[in-house]
Amino acid sequence: MDALSDVLRAVRLTGAVFLDAELRSGCSYLTPPPEAIGALHMPGAEHIIPYHLVTEGRLRASLPEGDPVVELKAGELILFPHGDRHVLASVSAGELRHIEVSGEELYSLLRPGEVTPWKSGAGGEATRLVCGYLACDRRLSEPIIAGLPRILRVSVKDSGIASWVESSVRFSVAESAMPRPGGATVLAKLSELLFVEAIRQYIETLPPGQTGWLAGLRDRFVGRALALLHEEPAHAWTVDELARQVGLSRSALADRFVELVGQPPMQYLTRWRLSLAAQQLLSGSRALTQIAEGVGYDSEAAFNRAFKREFGVPPATRRRNGTAAAAGKAA
Repeated sequence: MDALSDVLRAVRLTGAVFLDAELRSGCSYLTPPPEAIGALHMPGAEHIIPYHLVTEGRLRASLPEGDPVVELKAGELILFPHGDRHVLASVSAGELRHIEVSGEELYSLLRPGEVTPWKSGAGGEATRLVCGYLACDRRLSEPIIAGLPRILRVSVKDSGIASWVESSVRFSVAESAMPRPGGATVLAKLSELLFVEAIRQYIETLPPGQTGWLAGLRDRFVGRALALLHEEPAHAWTVDELARQVGLSRSALADRFVELVGQPPMQYLTRWRLSLAAQQLLSGSRALTQIAEGVGYDSEAAFNRAFKREFGVPPATRRRNGTAAAAGKAA
């Protein structure tokens, strides 16, 4: 398994589609905070990534401060990886009147598990888009999110599997007018595929000299090292062994890894192990000793020390706090 696939699997990426929207000239719209939408569709989600797939016409999108402004056409996808609110408008002649779409307004329209048709504006060119979001674990998704811009535009119309996914989303949304069992689940999985394809395209277009985790994936040696660490995070890795496996000297790999990823290999591994452990503490009932062994610690005491250094509290406290928080949200 490559490192990107492993991280995507670990972050518990979950998609949802909530609007089949049509915008016309005359107005621009400030979206509600993404976490407000997420709270309705997926309570407890740690990080929300809104996205819009343009299926007809042209769309203008920007951050609330107005810069940059991105223009999209049918078959293009725009994502806001850091969870920013944003402004949407149809690209039509005429002066725009700014409108803020409140969470209350959308709550009156939206139903969890359903795709809501929504039309606004009058006259001019129609822009149709599918609006959705992806929820993920904040800490485990950090390697990916940190390397992405605040606005990510991707063309999916003529890019192999992405073209098939885009057409499938459009077909599934069209069917949502007559919902069938499982329809929302199909759209959720298609949303996840769209995100994966967007990340792959972004990695392929990174310029030479780019640094960061995503750039590291593309590097022949660092990418292989990351894959090895993610394949067996519990293995007693050393930089010497890692270097032998990827075909570099110890110093060359260490320098290359720091240059691209921003931290030494063993520091990266420790952080990833503890991130996995933190997720397991909150998502299951395994004993601390089992979790410690599963992420590469020989003793519970060593695991406790490392965990407290990273998170400020022992793992048992982290589990109790997480359980109490989950119970509060469910109440």
